[in-house]
Amino acid sequence: MDLRPTADQRALQASARDLLARRFGRERLRAAVDDPALDRALWRELGAAGFFALRLPEADGGVGLGLPDAVLVFEEAGRALLPGPLVAGHLLAGAVPGAATGERVVGLCDVGADGARLWEHPGDCDELILVEGGIPDGSVDGGGEGGSEDGGGEAGSGDGIPRVYWNAPDWPVLESVRSIDPLTPLARVASYPRRMPRALDVPRLRREAALLTAALQLGSAARTVEMAVEHAGRREQFGVRIGAFQAVKHLCAEMLIRVEIARSAVYAASLTGQSLPVIGAKILADEAAVRNARDCLQVHGGIGFTWEADVHLHLKRAWLRLEQWQSGAKAEEALAEALLADDAAG
Repeated sequence: MDLRPTADQRALQASARDLLARRFGRERLRAAVDDPALDRALWRELGAAGFFALRLPEADGGVGLGLPDAVLVFEEAGRALLPGPLVAGHLLAGAVPGAATGERVVGLCDVGADGARLWEHPGDCDELILVEGGIPDGSVDGGGEGGSEDGGGEAGSGDGIPRVYWNAPDWPVLESVRSIDPLTPLARVASYPRRMPRALDVPRLRREAALLTAALQLGSAARTVEMAVEHAGRREQFGVRIGAFQAVKHLCAEMLIRVEIARSAVYAASLTGQSLPVIGAKILADEAAVRNARDCLQVHGGIGFTWEADVHLHLKRAWLRLEQWQSGAKAEEALAEALLADDAAG
């Protein structure tokens, strides 16, 4: 399996990086920290560039590319710390009118046995999609018909069948929750009425949401390597650049190794689209994002702990994504169970 991007894919990734550098550079990033409201103009520009319609067929107004291409673009979004419900906008571009062009902002909320999970920017969304299931990614196939168009109360029948509910934006269903990430306002789905579920492949949606989140983590992990190396090559101590110190060299080398291991796993999972590779990719990308941000902060020393440095933004975003779609502990358990089952079957 050749995991190297093609020339066209490298050009696509370079174009995405250039667009984000022009529209969401450091100045705009720091402005978003002070005012985390979703930039609708930027969202529409992303839509015009094909960010959300990347995998829609050309006949439907999309770009007609595949999941590996989407992963490359999301890697760049993670590198830039681009905020907003990016995964939801991409996955639901063909299901919600206006989502593909960025005219309509859609949120995606994972509903498990313990209730609805916290999610990105639901208060700024025009439509909130609630995905009910509480099942391991890819372990159950099929959709499920349940719910009534005019029924009320909280969704969830306890039968383990995944469902999708659409929530009108004017229903008072959200309560604000403070986020560790200043770029990511959160809300909790307190209660919601049932509506008729739409025909979406929920297991596939959950797998791809986990994979695209892993791609965002990968981009962040790669960016913190660059930040650490740039600082180590510029900062001097005792008249010597700190990049010459063996301890700093080792930290940067270990960061790079984590990124390349995670990148191989994420790229491979994008080619197969299968559950176990996605779980493994999410685990490795989460580890790379969190540990690299910590090591980057270590390389920066006391400067890294200040509000003015950007290192803490990567660390906080990595912590937040760690619990999205496939949390670290649950992912490890699911992977271990699958490997044990394969071993027993063999």
